[in-house]
Amino acid sequence: MPNVFDDEWDVEQSEPGFSWKRMRLAERLGGERLGASVYELPPGERSFPYHVHHANEELLLVLDGEVTVRREGGEEVLRPGDAALFPAGRDGAHQAINRSGRPVRFLMVSTMVHPEVLEYPDSGKVGLMAGAPPGKGDQGGTKEFLRRDAQMGYLEDEPTE
Repeated sequence: MPNVFDDEWDVEQSEPGFSWKRMRLAERLGGERLGASVYELPPGERSFPYHVHHANEELLLVLDGEVTVRREGGEEVLRPGDAALFPAGRDGAHQAINRSGRPVRFLMVSTMVHPEVLEYPDSGKVGLMAGAPPGKGDQGGTKEFLRRDAQMGYLEDEPTE
């Protein structure tokens, strides 16, 4: 039986600025349509780039420490027991940041709808995912990140004969 306070991680990422540990809680319990992961962020790190989900909504619940949540309207500090909801669409843009001096642990719960389109406002990217919902791990399918300005016309380069 998984415990959200254990230190048994399924995935670790160590990219500067985006380092974290992740326990895929719902996957461990056999979840298919609901995702839930426990994250631990070291001081000064972010969960993921600031992003928007167009198909999925997420809920963040702080378990330990203080996490700064960045949204379209600014930032707020959440403490143990505090929760935040990020609806699908631009109103749900978000990012979790650890601006404190010690690790923070939080639970992120998500619907697992796919295909999914994500936007990354800071970098101007668009993410396209099909075949497996975001966060499901390496399940194959399509996972592409493109620059938003790499646009083509609908019929551009299509054969006419």
